[in-house]
Amino acid sequence: MVLAAARAAFAEKGFDGATIRGIATAAGVDPALVHHYFGTKDALFLAAVEAPADPAELLPEVLAGGPGALGENLLRTFLRLWDGPRRPAALALIRSAVGSEWTARLLREFLVTRVLRRVVSTLDASPEEREARGSLVASQLVGLVMARYVLRLEPLASATPESLIAALAPTLQRYLTGEVSLPAPG
Repeated sequence: MVLAAARAAFAEKGFDGATIRGIATAAGVDPALVHHYFGTKDALFLAAVEAPADPAELLPEVLAGGPGALGENLLRTFLRLWDGPRRPAALALIRSAVGSEWTARLLREFLVTRVLRRVVSTLDASPEEREARGSLVASQLVGLVMARYVLRLEPLASATPESLIAALAPTLQRYLTGEVSLPAPG
């Protein structure tokens, strides 16, 4: 019941708008019970979306080396996760998101709030620019997942991580810190 209420709250209100108290109320339990079993809102969110990894544990690795290394570090970490034992859970989340707007909202919230917002917050840019840069990075990463792991397009599907890093990290880096025409809200 708690996880179902959490999924609904995070999908409807996003991570920032959802509260443990509200989730507990929707589940018909005391907030202390939610805290007891999940600890923090972050942990509850990760359980609710069945996240394949905790971004907080990976963030130091991605941020190592400063802004000039973000593209390569992000892609290296991303590929290590996708090529590792957590791939089935991650693929299930992606496939669900393609067919379900509700799951797509959860995945979007996970990608934007829990992952990319933390990465782009290190950039010296306005909030609007950071958001635009983060969405460009997300487009590249989601496209890579679809091409490599879902559609299994060659030669991407069988490419080594190092060759993908060499090919794609410069684009991610440009999206993060380089000159780029940023998409404007419409």
